[in-house]
Amino acid sequence: MAAKNILFLVGDFVEDYEVMVPFQALAAVGHNVHAVCPDKKAGDKVRTAVHDFEGDQTYSEKPGHNFQLNATFDAVKPEDYDALVIPGGRAPEYLRLNPHVLAMVRHFFEAGKPVAAICHGPQILAAAGVLEGRQCSAYPAVGPDVTRAGGEYQAIPVDQAHVEGNLVTAPAWPAHPDWIAKFLKLLGAKIEL
Repeated sequence: MAAKNILFLVGDFVEDYEVMVPFQALAAVGHNVHAVCPDKKAGDKVRTAVHDFEGDQTYSEKPGHNFQLNATFDAVKPEDYDALVIPGGRAPEYLRLNPHVLAMVRHFFEAGKPVAAICHGPQILAAAGVLEGRQCSAYPAVGPDVTRAGGEYQAIPVDQAHVEGNLVTAPAWPAHPDWIAKFLKLLGAKIEL
């Protein structure tokens, strides 16, 4: 499989595992992975948050690591990338307010390029208007966003991922083995599941 250029859209309080694990896994298999954040440049950091499932009515939140960006948002051209990853956490709720973020997301859908979104990441997909008639999983609290955006919310187990066309989605980081494997297949890797 030839190396792909993959863009990550992140922001402060992105979920720690949902940015760190796929970023490192995709780089480890040889892809060129760039992480950007609006109003930040290469070398800047975003703060992350660890969301955990401890038996409460929703996830708990703890401080995570600082994640260093390796590309500058204002310099990124989505046409230079083969695929897009949108991690969850709290970042998507405000990133979806940025018209440049939404335009980038639309580019990947209009071009039919692979897109992976997890947890709260589909909030950005809903705001970009790319879910009409599409199946999409997400953290359950984001299900109404998917439905209101014209998508068909997929209520799947927390450790599973869903693929529809060029889109792979999952409820949360426990799905990483399935979500990352299915995304790699969309990128053209030969994966035995």
